[in-house]
Amino acid sequence: MPASTALVEELMPCPLVVGLTGGIASGKSAAAEVFNKLGVPVIDADLLTRELVEPGRPDLESIVDRFGADVLDADGQLDRRSLRNRVFSDPSARRDLEEILHPGVKRTMRDALEDIKASYVVLMVPLLVETGPWDFVDRVLVIDTEPSRQIERTMERDACDEESVRLVLAAQASRETRLAAADDVIDNNGTIQDLRVQIENLHHIYMQTPPTNLPAR
Repeated sequence: MPASTALVEELMPCPLVVGLTGGIASGKSAAAEVFNKLGVPVIDADLLTRELVEPGRPDLESIVDRFGADVLDADGQLDRRSLRNRVFSDPSARRDLEEILHPGVKRTMRDALEDIKASYVVLMVPLLVETGPWDFVDRVLVIDTEPSRQIERTMERDACDEESVRLVLAAQASRETRLAAADDVIDNNGTIQDLRVQIENLHHIYMQTPPTNLPAR
């Protein structure tokens, strides 16, 4: 690589990193889809987590060591619903699971940022507030929804009862804590068009926000 090209690449600013988060059924995926349609790269922590717990991966072995082989289905895949039900009713177990998974998710996300060539990038992290600090996130964007709507949406989506949803809500950061951590907030108590308009407004702001110009993350 010519020295001049190497110098240009070295001086190229890092993209602005927006951490997209929100409680269960707040509309994170819908928001991420809007950003994606606007041409914004989106990195999904849930998708990365699924890759980290594929059969043969060290994180899956650590989960089995901690929780037992009954967290696997007949094909040796992680039974995510069974594990989720267990950890949401046991704070200690939940912390153990987070300690297994979150370092790998953060590391993989940080690595993925090195390949991004855009004005800004969105990291979709459901538990961003709960698992902080995220030193490579520049702005925290919270998708805010009334708890009653979260309960209604989750029951319809997952075909579960209200008590199960309330257990999940209790295990997550409170609405107040999440809003206190936010740099930007989107109100998702309206229609998908309302959501889209708010995101388009933020998109114009983010496009004009200077990159961090920090060294490689």
